[in-house]
Amino acid sequence: MAGNLLVSEEKSVSKSVQQMSIEGDEPPSQYIVNGNKFGSKDCCALIPISTIDVSLLSSESELEKLRSALSSAGCFQAIGHGMSSLYLDEIREVAKQFFALSEEEKQKYARAVNESEGYGNDRIVSDKQVLDWSYRIILQIFPEKTRRLSLWPKVPTGFSEKLEEFSTKVKSMMDYLLRCMARSLNLEEGSFLDQFGEESLMLARFNFYPRCSRPDLVFGVKPHTDRSVITVLLQDKEVEGLQVLIDDNWVNVPTMPDALVVNLGDQMQIMSNGVFKSIMHRVVTNTKKMRMSIAIFHEPDPKNEIGPVEGLIDESRPRLYRNIKYYGDINYKCYQEGKIPLDTVKIANNSD
Repeated sequence: MAGNLLVSEEKSVSKSVQQMSIEGDEPPSQYIVNGNKFGSKDCCALIPISTIDVSLLSSESELEKLRSALSSAGCFQAIGHGMSSLYLDEIREVAKQFFALSEEEKQKYARAVNESEGYGNDRIVSDKQVLDWSYRIILQIFPEKTRRLSLWPKVPTGFSEKLEEFSTKVKSMMDYLLRCMARSLNLEEGSFLDQFGEESLMLARFNFYPRCSRPDLVFGVKPHTDRSVITVLLQDKEVEGLQVLIDDNWVNVPTMPDALVVNLGDQMQIMSNGVFKSIMHRVVTNTKKMRMSIAIFHEPDPKNEIGPVEGLIDESRPRLYRNIKYYGDINYKCYQEGKIPLDTVKIANNSD
């Protein structure tokens, strides 16, 4: 991450989220969300989330269903991905075992100040930043040479092997989806993938959301869009919490034990010149139940310049976004300052 984007982490509170959850503390002011500029309604609308069978995307009907879901909502539940229910349960179990370790053991993998990778909470990059009611471990998977294996947990046994295997399977699915997404817009299959470069990034984020005494005031993750091109999420098998913003309404994403939630990030909205949507989403907290999830993020080499595909620019849809490098840094800093990142790369006098 670019060093000039960071400020000190003095905003950190004296107690961890885990301690406050166990003791039932009132959340400190740093965690309180005052108002919600993203979406006018806090109640959840009963809008169905599309389910796409990945194994059927060679058919025109399923491909059209994919295009429709991503141009309207920017997300869907993926089935037919080739990973069994038993296998997904094994991945969930490894994550649960890590978060069940003692704090002393987890701290062996703690992130350094002003770095993202490792165990802990968010980096602090703004005095305006509202903290998330969660803790997590973030690990870079690809490029393989950049892995910081000292941060990969040694316990539970098999954590590293499971993570590598799962992320490799997910990357294969993501690459296939990106080719299908291009086909659905009558583009060359590599139109999106070709912008990733030789050293594309893949990050894994294991999230743990403890109980919170004030779910009306505190988010597990505050409203945001992802910095990625594409994100795949393995949800908790039983506890819901993910919500997406569709037509200015917050919508629950139901748990489907065999499904993987696929959502698009800002870099796909840029590449597709606004045809595909980067979905605003958040995670709500819960007074009674803890929740776990695993997110895999895929994005281009930050040094690569990305921009709208030429085949998606014409008189009826002029270029909406300028070409950009290092978008991930822009996205993270903007959200912690309460800004919308895509607005910073939008071409003046255009709107999507």
